[in-house]
Amino acid sequence: MERSTRVSVFESDKQAEIQLIKSKLDDAQITNAIENNYLTFTTTPTATSLKVMVKLEDEKKAFEVIDAYLQQNEN
Repeated sequence: MERSTRVSVFESDKQAEIQLIKSKLDDAQITNAIENNYLTFTTTPTATSLKVMVKLEDEKKAFEVIDAYLQQNEN
């Protein structure tokens, strides 16, 4: 069984934003997963940070998809 390294390509505390990025990556046929991590130190204990994770070999393509989306919605 081959185990692949996963890396974070997008982080947010907004569920809707995470789902949108996940959808864009799904459309580009990039396998991804959402991880939920509790934030610490300066945040409240209930605050969470959501991360979109992809395989290391898909990282560059994922960043291209995310960058295109962010640039499109900047205007």
